[in-house]
Amino acid sequence: MLAPMDAPSPPFVHPTAEVGAGTVGAGTRLWHAVQLLGDASVGAGCTVGKGAFLGAGTRVGDRVKIGNGANLFGARVEDEAFLAPLSCLLEDPSPRAVHPDGTSKDTDGFERRPVVVRRGATIGAAAVVLPGVVVGQWAMVAAGSVVHRDVGPYTLVAGNPARAVGLVCRCGRRLGDDRRCPCGLAYQDGDDGLVPAP
Repeated sequence: MLAPMDAPSPPFVHPTAEVGAGTVGAGTRLWHAVQLLGDASVGAGCTVGKGAFLGAGTRVGDRVKIGNGANLFGARVEDEAFLAPLSCLLEDPSPRAVHPDGTSKDTDGFERRPVVVRRGATIGAAAVVLPGVVVGQWAMVAAGSVVHRDVGPYTLVAGNPARAVGLVCRCGRRLGDDRRCPCGLAYQDGDDGLVPAP
């Protein structure tokens, strides 16, 4: 006989956190001074660290970890991704404070080209991902990198500008030349890049 499933726990929202009109999933924890603007939403089982900022339009999947001071401007973050402290996902490719006539820009005056972080990907501490970039599933962006173009699945990128420097396993370790990991997983080329071997 199967044991009954526990009811999902409600989200925890620290008293200093600010949540707009969006949603916060069951079991998610929003810590001190987190801000969710407008309709920004966070899925179930997530942790959002102190001082993180999620701008209007941001969508975060389930079981995502967002570090202290991370900034997400309209980004789409899929399940099980990890955004390290101070990582920054930008949205507007040509930001200005004012229009050409000198009038101040408001929220409607910005071009929206959100970053997409695919399932399980990691964005390292203080890394910056520029507008419109797609970071592939289980990819890894090294700390301090500036990412200006798409990153393939399971690819490790580093530097400014970021360049591919290797491949990584789903567990996070770097793969050897044989595309095998000490954890036991192996990989091969697929139609859309690296995929787990059968």
